Amino acid sequence: MDGVTRTDSQSEEAGAGGASGYLTIDLAALARNYERLCAEVAPARAAAVVKADAYGLGAARVAERLYAHGCRDFFVAQFVEALALRPVLAADATVFVLNGLQPGNEFPAARDGIVPVINSLEQWRQWADAARMLARRLPAVLQFDTGMSRLGVPPEERAALADLVKTESGIDVLFVMSHLASADDADSGQNGDQLAEMERVAADFPQFPVCFANSGGVFLGKSYHGVLARPGIALYGGAPTAGRANPMEPVARLDIAVVQTRTVPAGTRVGYSGTHVTTGPTRLATIAAGYADGMLRSLSGRGAVFCDGVRLPIVGRVSMDSITIDVSALPEGRLKLGSLVEVLGPHQTLEDVARDAGTISYEILTSLGHRYERQYR
Repeated sequence: MDGVTRTDSQSEEAGAGGASGYLTIDLAALARNYERLCAEVAPARAAAVVKADAYGLGAARVAERLYAHGCRDFFVAQFVEALALRPVLAADATVFVLNGLQPGNEFPAARDGIVPVINSLEQWRQWADAARMLARRLPAVLQFDTGMSRLGVPPEERAALADLVKTESGIDVLFVMSHLASADDADSGQNGDQLAEMERVAADFPQFPVCFANSGGVFLGKSYHGVLARPGIALYGGAPTAGRANPMEPVARLDIAVVQTRTVPAGTRVGYSGTHVTTGPTRLATIAAGYADGMLRSLSGRGAVFCDGVRLPIVGRVSMDSITIDVSALPEGRLKLGSLVEVLGPHQTLEDVARDAGTISYEILTSLGHRYERQYR
C-alpha cells in the first residue's frame, strides 16, 4: 500500500486493517538520504548496498526508487539476491555480488550481466575460465583485504594476482575495492591504516579506479571515497558514525498492535520463567510481535515501546510471538485490542532499540520479520 502515513493520533484505530504490525517504509526519505550521500561524495558517485533485501526493507522497491534518483550501481552479497534484483532494474544498471560466485554460478551470472566481486585467486581463475569458454570478456571487481581479514585478496597474494591480470585478456576489471572495518568510529586508527594499504593497492593496480567508502567512510573525507562509494545503513536512516549526530533521515517506522490488556495485583509474575514480578497494581498490555518478528529476546526487561510520547517498558521475557509491556503510565483505557504502539518512529530510533538490545542498528533492521504489513509511501 502506498501513500500511508501513521501518527500517534491514529494509534487507537490504526489496527483496523487487521495486521499485527505495520512496517512503513518512507521511500521519499530514502531518496533524500541517497541525494545527501551523493552530495557528500561528489564528484565521485554513490552506489547503493541493497543486500539482505535492502536491509529488510524490500530490495525491489528500494532499488526501483533509487534508480529513479540516478543510482546505477547496486551491491548485493549473494548471487541469489542478484538473480532476484536483475529483472527489476533497467539494462544500464549494474548489480555486483560482494561475496563473488560459488562454483557453478559463473554462466548464469554471465548470461544475466551480473558482476562478481573477486575475492581470491580461485575466484579469478573460475571467472577467467568462464570467459574463455564463452569466448567473450566478462566484467569483474577485484577486492583486496586491507586489514579486516574477512574477504579479499590478501597482501601476500597481490603480486600473483597482478601477474594474472597482465596475462588474462578475458576479464574486464571495472575497479579495485576494499572494505573499511571501523569506519563508524571516526577516531579509529584502523581507518588510516586501511587507507594507506588501499593506496598501496591502487599503486600496484594503477590502471583501475578505486571503490572504497562504506556508509561511515563517506563521512571520513574525500581521500576515502575513490570513484564509487557504496553506502548501506546510511541509506536506510541508520547513523553512519557512532557518537555523532545522525545526518540521515529515518526511513522505517514500526507500529505493533495490542492483543490484550489487563490489570494485575502486586506480586504477579510476568512472562516465561516469571522473571518480572510486579511491585504494585500494574496495568499490562500484550503486543503482537516477538523475537520471530525481529524484536530481539535481549530486549527483555530492557527495551520499550511508545504511545503518545510515553515510554512503556517491556516487562518479562520477549516471547516468539508476543511481548508484555507496562502501560500504567497511560490513562486507563488508552490502549485496547488493535491499538498500535510505536517501536520505531519519532520517539525511538534504530540506535535506541539497538542500544537496549545490546546490538547494532544493522541487526535490528535486517531482523524485522515478514508478518508485518509493509506499507510504502
